[in-house]
Amino acid sequence: MYLLFALNEALVLRSTGDLRVWKTVLFVLLIADFGHLYSVSGIGPNVYWNISQWNPIDWGNLAFVYLGASMRIAFLTGYPTRFSIVANLVGSFELQHPPRRREWVYAAPEQPWHTNSTDMAQDKFQGFQVDGPETWTQFHLREFVTKPFGDYDVDIKIECCGVCSSDVHTINGGWGPQHFPLTVGHEIVGKALRVGPKVTLIKEGQRVGVGAQSYSCLECRQCKNNNETYCKKQLDTFGAVWPDTGIVTQGGYSSHVRTHEHWVFPIPDSIPSHIAAPMLCAGITSYSPLVRNGAGPGKKVAIVGLGGLGHFGVMFAKALGAETWVISRTHSKEEDAKKMGADGFLATSDKDWNVPHQMTFDLIVSTANSFGDGFDLNSYLSLLDVHGRWISVGFPEEAELKIRPQDLNPNGCLIGASHLGSRKEMLEMFKLVDEKGIRSWVETVPLSAENLSKTVQRLHKNDVRYRFAMVDYDKVFGA
Repeated sequence: MYLLFALNEALVLRSTGDLRVWKTVLFVLLIADFGHLYSVSGIGPNVYWNISQWNPIDWGNLAFVYLGASMRIAFLTGYPTRFSIVANLVGSFELQHPPRRREWVYAAPEQPWHTNSTDMAQDKFQGFQVDGPETWTQFHLREFVTKPFGDYDVDIKIECCGVCSSDVHTINGGWGPQHFPLTVGHEIVGKALRVGPKVTLIKEGQRVGVGAQSYSCLECRQCKNNNETYCKKQLDTFGAVWPDTGIVTQGGYSSHVRTHEHWVFPIPDSIPSHIAAPMLCAGITSYSPLVRNGAGPGKKVAIVGLGGLGHFGVMFAKALGAETWVISRTHSKEEDAKKMGADGFLATSDKDWNVPHQMTFDLIVSTANSFGDGFDLNSYLSLLDVHGRWISVGFPEEAELKIRPQDLNPNGCLIGASHLGSRKEMLEMFKLVDEKGIRSWVETVPLSAENLSKTVQRLHKNDVRYRFAMVDYDKVFGA
């Protein structure tokens, strides 16, 4: 009998996500529990209280009844208990509180449900996928399954997508194991084709962008303090696993992308799509550490590395009003740096390059994608004024920085890092771009498997000034 009850509860859980339905079932079964206690073994209440007449079956029935009743009471009263047997039996499931925005009760073997689903059908999009690090330059056009459409989701028909070094680090194995086959690309611009019934931030038909992150819980301390990119439950736009479905997130070299509204950003009309795309990752990655660390009038800022990230760092630091310098290995990009607005340029290949500038910078943002042989962090740190800050946003595959506590003593400098940027910062960045007329230095490439292969190989060799954007999506996926 109790096996039948358990199976019945499992079927209810799998077939509905409504907390009210499940509570009704639990209440009925709880009444059955007490009824069973009343008539255990059919011997009636008078004998029931005389335990000397019980047999082993009676004791077993009592144990099962109390166990089932306790579990049901716990769930009915909202006690936050996880029962791994139930969770593993029915899989990940959601118990919804419909009246409350972005709040739910959940029970799952590992992670909570991420959204309120309105359509559980498995939709399929198309994209160019890589099968693994051994064949990281080979792209294949395929269909893939996306997560179920949720109340707060936005479906975007992609128009173009920037090519980021993160794409290369991911598909070539430089950043470790990944979920393959995989479609990368997380500098996405397109049109909002469909919006969920509870979406308020985006309108259907609006031109929008998606960056490197597609989800955070929006409930934790970090999320509530505009630090969503540090949420412990954050999910990347590609290569992450939706906890409710096991479906891997797929990126922007595809026909469409489905994303929570919080991570979908309106693009100002004045900014062309191929110009906006690289800003959704490289741009915000450079912008956030500048504003968080006080770049502005009266401050002296250095950008280490003049690549895809660095060129945004220079333009944004200058637009914010800071005295802006570039630090690079050689003088080969000095003219470009000046065109971007740099006030000064330092080449580390010059003898004693750092000595004349020691303790003169307030902030150094390192965008370097590789450090190479002979990289001396102390030479860079010596440039910082008292309590000046070194912030890393570039993450080389193989690099390890060795530093001793006493290396920080001469100026009491601080070392940190930065991860993407909040929704608030993304909107502020696009406002600044709109007002100042900032433009990405970008090379456009028509989307195809062959062109993707060539582009990621060029990027791997740093053969770009300074970003790529894949375009002409309509010629592959239709208008």
